Amino acid sequence: MSNKPGVVLDRRLFRHVANRHSPENPERLRSLYRILESETQRNRFEHIEARSADLSAVQAVHSRFYLDQIEKYARSTDPFAYDRDTYVMPATLDCALLAAGSCLELARAVMDADVKSGFALIRPPGHHAEPGRGMGFCVLNNVAITAAWLRQTYGLRRIMVVDFDVHHGNGNQEAFYNSNEVLVFSIHQNNLFPFSGSASDLGEETGLGYTVNVPVFAQYGDVEYTYLAGRILQALAEQYLPQIILVSAGFDGHVDDPISKTCLSTGWFATITRLIRQLAATYCDGRLLMILEGGYNPASLEPSVLAVLEALGETNPRRVGILPSERAARLISDHPARQFWTF
Repeated sequence: MSNKPGVVLDRRLFRHVANRHSPENPERLRSLYRILESETQRNRFEHIEARSADLSAVQAVHSRFYLDQIEKYARSTDPFAYDRDTYVMPATLDCALLAAGSCLELARAVMDADVKSGFALIRPPGHHAEPGRGMGFCVLNNVAITAAWLRQTYGLRRIMVVDFDVHHGNGNQEAFYNSNEVLVFSIHQNNLFPFSGSASDLGEETGLGYTVNVPVFAQYGDVEYTYLAGRILQALAEQYLPQIILVSAGFDGHVDDPISKTCLSTGWFATITRLIRQLAATYCDGRLLMILEGGYNPASLEPSVLAVLEALGETNPRRVGILPSERAARLISDHPARQFWTF
């Protein structure tokens, strides 16, 4: 097994681009790709070759009707005809299938012990894509497709999804709302698109208790986020005993990102990576897969992703200290999920 983290990046993903401005565009990743492809960086990672996902893997999450809709709207002269935020053009489905398939290849490398952890630096993002529709720049739900594929291919029955994108991952939630085989945790800014992710959303039927949402106030930063994630994730992992951890890694909570009002620093993304990596090492033999979601200021996205990759590659990562936060503690003192979990 390589001690280097696995990384997936593929410039074919840049073909998904609209003919007018959108915050989700190839420029988000172009400079970052140049850095990671340089001679000084390439040897720090195991580069995993991208491939397109089979439709059977995608249809484990998304309906055939929705895939037909993507193909239909891809032929429109207006790339925003399907959705005012989520553009669809001729190359979209191919790029989305390549993004999803890249995550599956990285998941295979993690499960087969080629690498212990990895980061899929792909686009378009996915955590807002629901089984029957795309939204919020998202076309196919990469995390959900990966989780479903791991259940089918490797027989996993306890998958933990951690979503720290500043927006609630409504697609992740909907995909597994009735299942106890995927525990979905999301920490996100309250009253922000897609205006879902209430703490009272707990799952249904056999999935009751396996959705844990922590909506936070705008202006929360490193201390509050670390307290909440550290306190709750440690408890959930200890009780759920995940077989792998999948992360919807969004960077739009950064203080310099234009799309939110939270105040996370570049260093915080290394902190949360170390924290989740500690949990993976303790409970699932280090198996950890991060998948890029949001982050719309390249000037903050680039150093934040590099900080995450640095944290993934550390030989002896330092343990994360969790400072007290009275206002964050109040958010979880009467959290509805405490009827199912001790935290």
